[in-house]
Amino acid sequence: MVTLLRSPLQEIRTPALDSRRWNHFEPRDDDIVIATFPKSGTTWMQRITDLLVFQSPQIRPVGKISPWLDCTFFDALEDDIARLKAQTHRRFVKSHLPFDALPLWDNVKYIHVARDGRDARLSWMNHQQGFRPEMRARIASKAMALAMERDGPPAAPPPPAPEAPRDFLLQWFGELEVALNDRIEGKATANLDYFAFEATYWRERRRPNLLLVHYNDLKEDLEGEMWRIAEFLNIALPGSIMPALVEAARFETMKKDGDALNPALRTTFDRGAERFINQGLSGRWRQYLGPEDISRYDAIVQRATTPALAQWLEGGRKKAGDPKSEED
Repeated sequence: MVTLLRSPLQEIRTPALDSRRWNHFEPRDDDIVIATFPKSGTTWMQRITDLLVFQSPQIRPVGKISPWLDCTFFDALEDDIARLKAQTHRRFVKSHLPFDALPLWDNVKYIHVARDGRDARLSWMNHQQGFRPEMRARIASKAMALAMERDGPPAAPPPPAPEAPRDFLLQWFGELEVALNDRIEGKATANLDYFAFEATYWRERRRPNLLLVHYNDLKEDLEGEMWRIAEFLNIALPGSIMPALVEAARFETMKKDGDALNPALRTTFDRGAERFINQGLSGRWRQYLGPEDISRYDAIVQRATTPALAQWLEGGRKKAGDPKSEED
């Protein structure tokens, strides 16, 4: 029996997200919610969870097995709900919502993957540049409809994003500074604020049904992290099959299998899954940012978050230790 511990504390509505879609979700014991900031290892964790649940390296389409429930521009809500109701295996659902915008149930497991915001931003640059024209039009249409529903002026197309990685990062720094000032002044922001988003999970990190995972730890010790995730999910695995599961979860394997894992991406990105599963690197921002740029980001971090959370976001467990034992 699943008991609701807390209703969502905030409503998120953007051209891409609508937290109200979760109102139609009927949880089951041992459901799994995989929730991340965009481009922080979501699909990777979906694939890892898939491998652990099914205990098989067979390729299964991620989007069909694990729907992105709060998304507004892929499948209709009715189709996502029907698909989830029909599933007889242990279910795992994707979300890009902050923790306080999700319903919190006692017997549901939540996995949150964090990543250095600068790496996530560079991954988002590749993601954004790869959208097919029809995908851009779909998102623009959602933005216009949302603006009209709120009785605002029609949403103008956003200005072209900078194409140079450094400029793209610096544009984001400016957005972070605006969001931080708005937050200090108590103003609402229409965009997902990276640090505020991550803080919603960090504050709840000691909940027994929430596991924090870091992208860097997956890169450095994939097998160790998969054992840790399996333990959290109460999945008993024979040690003999773990090497095959780890191999199937490696970034290089997922890139090779990308079109089979994500067939719908052929209509979303210019190179399909090859664009979506890009480089998977950590620390790539160091190639583009100079000392003054790094100092600017450090100043934002110092204002926006706590030292323990900042250390976790930059380096994960290998650098910051176990999140549950960290004090702010």
